[in-house]
Amino acid sequence: MKLMGLIGGMSWESTVTYYQVMNRVVKETLGGLHSARCLLHSVDFHEIEECQARGDWDKSAAILARAARGLQAGGAEALLICTNTMHKVADAVRDAVSIPLLHIADATATELRKAGVAKTALLGTRYTMEQDFYTARLRAAGLEVLVPEAAGRAVMNGIIYDELCLGRILPESQDKVLGIIEDLRRAGAQACILGCTEIGLLVQQRDAALPLFDTALIHARAAALYSME
Repeated sequence: MKLMGLIGGMSWESTVTYYQVMNRVVKETLGGLHSARCLLHSVDFHEIEECQARGDWDKSAAILARAARGLQAGGAEALLICTNTMHKVADAVRDAVSIPLLHIADATATELRKAGVAKTALLGTRYTMEQDFYTARLRAAGLEVLVPEAAGRAVMNGIIYDELCLGRILPESQDKVLGIIEDLRRAGAQACILGCTEIGLLVQQRDAALPLFDTALIHARAAALYSME
């Protein structure tokens, strides 16, 4: 089994999901007392979020690249960035090491295509929804991508940073997100990508009218399966 290197802590609430899912998938696949082989470098999200707010992506890239090099030095044979937004600097992280980086958008696109989805909604931080580092990757995989209108994007961004990343799960925010998903369904979306690893803490499939593709679950499962190839 390959040793997987996880760059987490963005936020730590969703990094917990990665650890749980990877271990669960390994146990279900191999049975017995098997568990996932992984190393975790958990960053201080306060520092990363300050870089995001200032648009200082070079500094945040340097922080994650340093983490990646440390994981490789520790024996990691592949890397994951356990967040969607910080795939903004995925190329810089990949270039800092000589081991593979498993991209969260690629894993998600694969699952959407398997499900026969051609047009998908995308929810996430304003960076993920408004910049092209993520949507372009999905479009390159043959997907049409819909994002909320400006007001909906502002609502999503506020819920993620002011609530979910702080561990606050509010019923009224769940209603707002489900309303945004419904608007996107009416606009023609066949599915919805939960393109922030915290959103799955707030809404689950039983709540939504569209099939939900939770990127944290997809990415973690893909990593576990890769480790056992």
